Amino acid sequence: MSSCALCGLPTPEPPVTGDDVAGRFCCRGCLEVSATLAEVDNMDGSNVVDRAAESAERAVPDGCAEAFLAIEGMHCSTCEGFVSLLGEREEGILTVEASYATDTVRVVYDPDRLLEADLPDALSGYGYEARFRDDDAGGGRTRADEEIAQRLLIGGFLTMLVMPWYLFYLYPSYVGIETGILSVDATSPVGIYLPMAMIGLLAGGVLFYTGYPVLRGAYVSLRVGQPNMDLLIAIAATAAYGYSTVALATGSTHLYYDVTVAVIMVVTLGTYYERRIKRRATDLLTDVTAARVRDATRRTTAGVETVPVDRLEAGDEVLVKPGERIPVDGTVVEGTAAVDESVLTGESLPVTKRPGERVVGGAIVTDSALVLEVGEGAQSTLDRIATLMWEIQSSTPGVQRLADRLATIFVPLVLTLAVVLTGWRLATGTPVSNAVLTGLTVLVVSCPCAMGLATPLAVASGLRDALERGIVVANPTLFESASAAETVVFDKTGTLTAGEMAVQEVRGDSDALERAAAVERLSEHPAAEAIVAHAESGQSDRTESGATVASDGGHLERSEGDETIETEPALEPTDFERHPGEGVSATVDGERCVVGTPALVERLIGPVPDDLERAIDEGRAAGRLPAVVGYDGRARAVIVVGDRTRTEWRDVLESFADREVVVLTGDDEAATKTFRDHPAVDRVFAGVPPDGKVETVRRLSREGVTAMVGDGTNDAPALAAADVGIALGHGTARATDAADAIVTSSDLRGVRAVFNLASGTRRRIRENVAWALLYNAVAIPLAAAGLLNPLFAAVAMAASSTIVVVNSSRAVLDDR
Repeated sequence: MSSCALCGLPTPEPPVTGDDVAGRFCCRGCLEVSATLAEVDNMDGSNVVDRAAESAERAVPDGCAEAFLAIEGMHCSTCEGFVSLLGEREEGILTVEASYATDTVRVVYDPDRLLEADLPDALSGYGYEARFRDDDAGGGRTRADEEIAQRLLIGGFLTMLVMPWYLFYLYPSYVGIETGILSVDATSPVGIYLPMAMIGLLAGGVLFYTGYPVLRGAYVSLRVGQPNMDLLIAIAATAAYGYSTVALATGSTHLYYDVTVAVIMVVTLGTYYERRIKRRATDLLTDVTAARVRDATRRTTAGVETVPVDRLEAGDEVLVKPGERIPVDGTVVEGTAAVDESVLTGESLPVTKRPGERVVGGAIVTDSALVLEVGEGAQSTLDRIATLMWEIQSSTPGVQRLADRLATIFVPLVLTLAVVLTGWRLATGTPVSNAVLTGLTVLVVSCPCAMGLATPLAVASGLRDALERGIVVANPTLFESASAAETVVFDKTGTLTAGEMAVQEVRGDSDALERAAAVERLSEHPAAEAIVAHAESGQSDRTESGATVASDGGHLERSEGDETIETEPALEPTDFERHPGEGVSATVDGERCVVGTPALVERLIGPVPDDLERAIDEGRAAGRLPAVVGYDGRARAVIVVGDRTRTEWRDVLESFADREVVVLTGDDEAATKTFRDHPAVDRVFAGVPPDGKVETVRRLSREGVTAMVGDGTNDAPALAAADVGIALGHGTARATDAADAIVTSSDLRGVRAVFNLASGTRRRIRENVAWALLYNAVAIPLAAAGLLNPLFAAVAMAASSTIVVVNSSRAVLDDR
């Protein structure tokens, strides 16, 4: 007796065959499923398996473009390889990567040979449907959602016609209660079995219509030699249907069409709700990819023109109107507008952008038009984030690699167990119906879909929570390596400090600050800016409540309500002179005023009193810059200027009490005194050049897993050398390119959030994998012992997957 080419069941004599379909089948439904998939020519199963396991080239060649589309119809990881190979057959498509967990496909294509608008058609077919993610952005129902709902509706209707026969007639008759089902016309075989034949026909509708996606997924897995979860379900459902059909044909009324109906309906219903929950868990990638801009309005000498974004070049001027997204990173050249960067930073309040300021691709211009100059490479920050998110969601952390290795042997093992168990029970005298029922239950309960979803959905939730907090994860290893970090190295300048000069202390005459600010307004030195800013803030502090003070360098204005009152003119310098390397001087209020080094003041004005000398020495000892203010024959005050420390640095360092904290800086020893004296800091390395930072991080990494937190171009090599690199978002492009995570805000507390998110995501992955393994460890023995029936097995299997999906959809961190 031959076996069905689709489901493996014995074929009738003669078997079901078709002129255009190779193979022998047990029923017409199996033949139709095979006919649909057989349209794919020259598809080598081993190639599909290899393609699903490998990663495509992630780099986008020059002249090519990248796009992310939603893909419907995938049922397992095998479909990933199938979709990838199908897509790469199309003219103009270089590489295709599909992700079953996120229902997304990444395409690298040549825009000269294939338009982006044609990608969905090029990738659709054979039961798979591709579309742009923004076609259903906002949570709208897709065509695939409508199709599965339709299959459920029709399947539910057929189920309502089937199950009453079992509930009121067949189940009671199985336990000896006479229901009269066989008394319709006992003299005729047709009269006896017509009701059961109707039940079989209706159950066939459920199996081959509602269960078609499952059957198709099973066939794909068989064709490529990679058994999957659909195969287990398909074998269980078709085996129950085939057994019942054969039993009915041989005169038995003990039928298991109810098992077929229950398994298909429960699995399909579970898939429907799983899709809805999974979409919410992975909606971050949808939001980001939907926000990508395809066309831009380029300004030329002849006017404006609409061009594809991939045609923009560095130096082009782009017009962005209110309500539109900025297509690529650039610099504002005309206009002032509030820009919403929430999709990138998580910050809900718009940021005002003016000429000369940088803007990022993907942000929305809200209230006024902007003209921007396209930056180098004509790249979009949003595009880079989308690519990073894709790579991370498609990656395989260590704990999932273990689960994947288990899954490769899991399905064949379950199939073998079901066959052996059925055979053993038959050999020991168990009735055929009970033996087959036990085997079917083992197949149904063993579905490993929970294991397949354990990691991708947990990672998606981690990425979602990270971006909501203004954190971009750039390396998938972050979720494992950050949790294991034993040492956290902080760069000082720009990380623990703001990288901006600020007045730390003023000693001496109260009028000296105002005179110094008057002189320094004409200087470009960073210390001069700090002195002026401090003086102006002091003027505001000295005004009446509710009033504000503004200065243009010549006079002060005080505003109260809608009324502006001009007050006493500010000190206005004359005869300004620079003294390179020493300071500046000018005539203020009729007197020569000098701001600079002690030597300059002594030479041009007069001596420095002892109390000011002590202030100078203390400032230098703390690694700060003391500026002496001299006029009227002697030094009058000392203004100590230094890099402003971040207000939150103490709390952040103290939060790493369970790890070794190291401060690394190129500044001298004196500049690190504040940090060296703090109990949360274990070691301080000062005076370290950029190359020395790299070697320091490498040596620390040899002692244990090391994380580096930095900002700026000279930190990039050290960030790359660390096991975990974290860059603050205001850092340079080289620093963010080298980092594993980027904190897009300037808040140092985001560093602590990176570690918390990594630990939370890792814990969520382990929870999911542990639950999937525990479920199978408990459910399979119960099924093998005959303590479950196929109906309860189907419910348990669907519940297991739902638990993993719901657990993954929860926020990794609940704090905000």
